[in-house]
Amino acid sequence: MRPKKPETTGEGDLFRARLDQIINLKHELVQLGGKIDWEWIDREIAPLYSDKGRPGIESRFVIGLLLLKYIYGLSDEDVCERWIYDPYFQHFTGFEFFQHEFPHERSDLSHWRKRLGDKLELLLAESLRVAHETGAVRTRDLKRVTVDTTVQPKAITFPTDAKLVHAAIKGLNRLARKHCVRLRQSYLRIAKRAAMMAGRYAHAKQFKRHRGQLRLLRTRLGRLIRDIRRKIVGQPELEAVFELPLSRAAQIRSQEQRQRGYKLYSFHAPEVECIGKGKAAAPYEFGVKASIVTTNGRPPGGQFVLHAKALPGNPYDGHTLGEVIDATETLTGCAIERAYVDKGYRGHNTENPRRVFISGQKRGVFGVIKRELRRRSAIEPVIGHLKTDGHLGRCYLKGRSGDAANVVLTAVGHNLRLVLAWLRLLLCLILNALMRLLAAQAALKCAS
Repeated sequence: MRPKKPETTGEGDLFRARLDQIINLKHELVQLGGKIDWEWIDREIAPLYSDKGRPGIESRFVIGLLLLKYIYGLSDEDVCERWIYDPYFQHFTGFEFFQHEFPHERSDLSHWRKRLGDKLELLLAESLRVAHETGAVRTRDLKRVTVDTTVQPKAITFPTDAKLVHAAIKGLNRLARKHCVRLRQSYLRIAKRAAMMAGRYAHAKQFKRHRGQLRLLRTRLGRLIRDIRRKIVGQPELEAVFELPLSRAAQIRSQEQRQRGYKLYSFHAPEVECIGKGKAAAPYEFGVKASIVTTNGRPPGGQFVLHAKALPGNPYDGHTLGEVIDATETLTGCAIERAYVDKGYRGHNTENPRRVFISGQKRGVFGVIKRELRRRSAIEPVIGHLKTDGHLGRCYLKGRSGDAANVVLTAVGHNLRLVLAWLRLLLCLILNALMRLLAAQAALKCAS
């Protein structure tokens, strides 16, 4: 059921402090909270609620927490903890009086991320609308864009055969304990020592001993798989619970280091893909490919992200360009005149290939286009900020839906950080102008 709208009385309270009396109303976070159209967001997500049941949490509270988390690069726990003692956070999320306790559960953020799903792009569109309203980005800046892809790494360790087999043994034991399946032997102690020794032998380049420890691990994992299958046979509920974990464990046990085709790189996150980007420091990254679209020019407020999307399946960059440009035009409401890409997009599938210019291209590149093509590399520091200041550098959310939500919300956080810096700059300029005006009036009085 849709939540009730919070009612603001505007009156004082003998035992509680009003937030607008203890904060600076000219602070950039207060101004940003006033410029976001919370009612429009609430109307757009209204179809996600059912008509019956208990009223839900106020949408401004949860969405405001998500925005604050990605603006300041905090975790779910940190943003909830900071909300308690930061009056600006409480005012941004729609509260009238200062609160001394967190009113809801931290897990509500996870539930809301799943509930919003594709609607998270509304927040990206709203961040661009606010940037346009404040003058941080102009309409002409939306017509020339730069498109690039990067890798969003998953929160997993570097996958080695020994680590994967050991993780499968621990995962099956954990699941067996949870569902009261009594195993003949757990092999936890043996597997821990074998995984440790396999790593040591590989480091010492004693590969024959390393392969021996790996064989031992695979043998124990095979015994564990067969033991669980014997214990759950004839029990449909347990068979359904163990079906996917057992298939993952069997895949990990059978796969080889240099085999081609499908491979598992994590027992708890099977959606992880191995993506080779050709970097000297990290030849292979494990996660999901993400497409980023930024402005090509120099908007007054900085380089804004116009579109961000996770691309599962590691597709070829050129095969995604047409869909990405169409989605960007839908999100911004502005037709793209020219798009600039790197050489990874050769052979792209856009409807109008003449508006796409590839790095190193000579034909048709002159004048303004030549200058804008040199600006293509300006997207690289934006991706760097998304990874260091935001959460694109390591995704801790679960599943493919978590990957998709993390990419979009990181882009929203980057845009709102630029808007906050722009509002802070405008306030400083206004104050400086007032100070100069007051100083000039004082000088005139002294002269008279």
